[in-house]
Amino acid sequence: MLVNQPRRSEKNSRVAALPLQPQLSPNALKVLEKRYLKKDHDGNPVETPAEMFRRVARTIAEAERIYDPDADVESREEEFYRLMARLEFLPNSPTLMNAGRELGQLSACFVLPVGDSMESIFDAIKHTALIHKSGGGTGFSFSRVRPGNDVVLSTKGVSSGPISFMTVFDAATETIKQGGTRRGANMGILRVDHPDILDFIVCKQSNDKLNNFNISVALTEDFMRAVEDDSQYELRNPRTGEVTRSLDARRVFEMIVNLSWKNGDPGIIFLDRINRDNPTPHVGEIESTNPCGEQPLLAYESCNLGSINLSRMHDGAGGIDYERLGRVVDSAVRFLDNVIDVNRYPLPQIAEMTRANRKIGLGVMGYADLLIEMGIPYNSEGAVEVAEEVMSFIQDRSRQYSVKLAEQRGVFPNFAGSVYDREGGPRVRNATSTTIAPTGTLSIIANCSSGIEPLFGISYIRNVLDNTEMVEVHRLFEQMARDGGFYSEKLMKEIARKGSVADLPEIPEEMRTLFVTAHDVTPEWHVRMQAAFQKYTDNAVSKTVNFPHDASVADVDQVYMLAFKTGCKGVTIYRDGSRESQVLNIGGVGKAAAPEILPGQVKPRPRPNYISGGTHKLASGCGNIYVTINQDEYGLFEVFSSMGRAGGCKGAQSEAIARLVSLALRSGVAVDAVIKSVKGIRCPTPGFGENGKVNSCPDAIAQALVAHLEAMPELGQDLTAELPSSAELGLCPECPDCGDRVEFGEGCVFCRSCGFSKCG
Repeated sequence: MLVNQPRRSEKNSRVAALPLQPQLSPNALKVLEKRYLKKDHDGNPVETPAEMFRRVARTIAEAERIYDPDADVESREEEFYRLMARLEFLPNSPTLMNAGRELGQLSACFVLPVGDSMESIFDAIKHTALIHKSGGGTGFSFSRVRPGNDVVLSTKGVSSGPISFMTVFDAATETIKQGGTRRGANMGILRVDHPDILDFIVCKQSNDKLNNFNISVALTEDFMRAVEDDSQYELRNPRTGEVTRSLDARRVFEMIVNLSWKNGDPGIIFLDRINRDNPTPHVGEIESTNPCGEQPLLAYESCNLGSINLSRMHDGAGGIDYERLGRVVDSAVRFLDNVIDVNRYPLPQIAEMTRANRKIGLGVMGYADLLIEMGIPYNSEGAVEVAEEVMSFIQDRSRQYSVKLAEQRGVFPNFAGSVYDREGGPRVRNATSTTIAPTGTLSIIANCSSGIEPLFGISYIRNVLDNTEMVEVHRLFEQMARDGGFYSEKLMKEIARKGSVADLPEIPEEMRTLFVTAHDVTPEWHVRMQAAFQKYTDNAVSKTVNFPHDASVADVDQVYMLAFKTGCKGVTIYRDGSRESQVLNIGGVGKAAAPEILPGQVKPRPRPNYISGGTHKLASGCGNIYVTINQDEYGLFEVFSSMGRAGGCKGAQSEAIARLVSLALRSGVAVDAVIKSVKGIRCPTPGFGENGKVNSCPDAIAQALVAHLEAMPELGQDLTAELPSSAELGLCPECPDCGDRVEFGEGCVFCRSCGFSKCG
């Protein structure tokens, strides 16, 4: 039985007698306990998942009283509870975490204005801190900031430009996120016709800064036509509106493509296309999106998102249960509209703008699972047709229910002058009703595939207690494999290590065709699927276009142009392995593959009885770390490290890294290669000392090596060349919270084991 239930009226006694307990996977329970359930002062959960859903349902249902003092709130609460407990629909994470609790902030993301004045910029930084403290992510356009070296009239000086101010936003985010359970994330956008656009395109190429930002270039129709025509386009100073110079559009586009190919940044958004779908142009122009790009918003708007679990909408006979889907859409639209009223917004400007437009974003998850239930391969014409069919239904049904709500509660306050304010136009409650948002953590709770992405993997191997390997297999694949008589743990481990079933002849061909993964699907199919959903989505679609490691720059170019031509509002790509720090995503359990035994192996040179060196003190996020470096007649010889505090596991890891570095140095490995392998590796708690920022214990060792060599030029080591780190391209080699692998999808990075998300 559920505990802490309110007393029910007599008319609801039958409902109260039929409690519904959510059926959750072990991994879902783990994620809920870690990130969502209420906890006591010692961090122990004090509510069950059922109580969490009940808490949320009760809070959201209370909005009914605003419009009808005699509303049957208890029945509405039960409707919302069952909607979530059946895992048919889940709201965005802040709603699950905060509804009915002291914070009460229920929105996932916000857009803040950044004007061309010091006051506006630092107001935005202050507001960002408040939003991140409340668990939200933020999007900004820096396109109004005057370019670098432009005149500053008040001081007769020169401007430092938008990128320099972005670093201040980044530093504020880094500070705030240390204390939160939900990390702040940012989107930084610059128009392609801003005079500083070339600097913006390359600002993350080494990723030693702006690590709390996704960045996107806002492409205009004029620019894209110039790319197609191979002609020039103009840059304009946003302060004066004057043309500063012209650039070759094709060369700029190629520059964007090259950097995206290298490490995924920048992405692109098609700004004019977004504004063509702006439902309230009389209120303002859309300049930015939220951190994952799926929600274009006006300044001070917040996004109010939720996702329908399509894996629950199949009819068991190869089709879709549209009666059930329609019921879920209706309840979800009402739920999300209620959220707008009970939400406690972090700023009064956000409350005013959000309630004036009442945008909601109903999306989907579990689409790949639905296709498997229907027997349709993801990379097929049939899958694209189903995408258009199901999203068209959700779009139409959600708008119909928004009209129904408007009849009961009134149209959104900014309706007059909106695109709906015309003869025969629908009188809607919500300026928008659909968005395809990331569902990384929600899909773990719902035990379904993420968003509209294909399966990331079919089988996984995880390390559990005592280094025991546990195999997790996609539920539909396991069921079909057992029914087909070819299931074995050995085969499941083989699938986990390969990451695909495409080349496993022991698996029937029809299953190999059906169970495709993200890396089996060509980039063109990724874009076509995104375009199919975008066709019937008010806002935008969060999705990642996956490329194999050997994809060419030209391949990325073609996909960007295809996204433009097929009606997408933006695109995010990820080329496998393009971030040097990428975990070995498929295959194994976080253990390195055994290297091939090669002839001529090196034996480390022996240690003499006496050796000289020095000790460097650096401030890590876990306390001071002391790195001792010794050298012999041939150069650097060994490294020792110790933690200023007891250190525990981190101290042991630091010592182990030092031993391995010593082994490499004694074996003749070039010191620049050693430094490159550990420099810049990031952990969730960096340190800041007199020598600057230390990202982690391995990074401290690398910095100490560099400092030691700079202080001893007689060692003859040239470190003037740039030494890119193994992790400087933005991510730790593993999830910073649990150490398991991360996944790249839906325009974001998340961990399926613990629910960590880079996007907040």
